[in-house]
Amino acid sequence: MPETRFHAMPDGRRIAFRHTQGSGPAIVFLPGYMSDMAGSKATALLAWAEAEGRECLLLDYSGCGESDGDFADGTLGRWTDEVLSLVETTIRGELVLVGSSMGGWLMVLVAGELGSKVIGLVGIASAPDFTGWGYDEAQKAQLSKGETVFTENAYGYDPTPTHAGFWSDGQDLRQLEREVAIDCPVRLLHGQEDTDVPPEISLRLARALRSEDVQVTLIKGGDHRLSRDSDIALLLRTVAALA
Repeated sequence: MPETRFHAMPDGRRIAFRHTQGSGPAIVFLPGYMSDMAGSKATALLAWAEAEGRECLLLDYSGCGESDGDFADGTLGRWTDEVLSLVETTIRGELVLVGSSMGGWLMVLVAGELGSKVIGLVGIASAPDFTGWGYDEAQKAQLSKGETVFTENAYGYDPTPTHAGFWSDGQDLRQLEREVAIDCPVRLLHGQEDTDVPPEISLRLARALRSEDVQVTLIKGGDHRLSRDSDIALLLRTVAALA
């Protein structure tokens, strides 16, 4: 596995990344909320890319993993800027974006900025607009007043914080209520037993995308993480076929 390197943003914060050289299109993995490039899907994708001689880029958003910063300062807009800056300085050719959960929202935002440089999207339990559908009215009221909301984590970690700045920024960047001007092929994978992001969200995203080449795959028995061996094998097959 390539060593961790750091990309400096204009304000000096350093974004941790791993980059392997190879043939294109490059595969760029975007982690989920409070996740990083050390997760099982990210590392499996990088290992596959190295074995196939493919270019691949992993990264940690600021405030996550090995990157500088405070997670409380993180927003979709801030993290989108980090991805764009890193892609523009690292990858010369075309790319395929692979986004997990919140990363599936981020990949849509990034693709909208990069245009024809992106030749495909692969979403894993994509969660666009979760600042809208993911919180009840009481929680939204707290967030709108600048308070932090904590929700139970189903995977045994500490309660998950949502900070007011992230929520407000996310509300401004919602995608599902309009046409999303993306025309490249899109593949959306979603577990039927996902209790964090309803499979209906991937279907809504498919409807919103302008592209005519969009496929949604529902995985029986799959949960939100889609990290079983069979789930990761499906991910790799999907990326290989698209790229």
